[in-house]
Amino acid sequence: MTSYPTAEYRRTALVPAVLAAIVLVAGSALLGTDGFVWILYPTSILALVISVFAWQAKQWWWLLVLIPLAIAWNPVLPFGFDGVVWQAAQFIAALLFVAMGVLIRVRNPDDRNRR
Repeated sequence: MTSYPTAEYRRTALVPAVLAAIVLVAGSALLGTDGFVWILYPTSILALVISVFAWQAKQWWWLLVLIPLAIAWNPVLPFGFDGVVWQAAQFIAALLFVAMGVLIRVRNPDDRNRR
């Protein structure tokens, strides 16, 4: 047993959200090329993974953001987006992913500080 306090909450979506943000920012360099499909796969998959974490955290309102992100970056039937608007969407989605990673949290069942 340790005397160190444990965190009150777990941020289960933080790691996939930061990873998705890194993929989106790095993928902006591949925008308009055939290699951009390699950005669509992890972005869509990580959006769906984070949606599971949001559902488990009972913060379903994040699904209103995550499901359109998963559809817009869908690699199976990709949209033909290109240009400045799509590049701006890459950065806005990266910021949204980071915000979700920080704000989606679940109460820690191992919290020894609870009274």
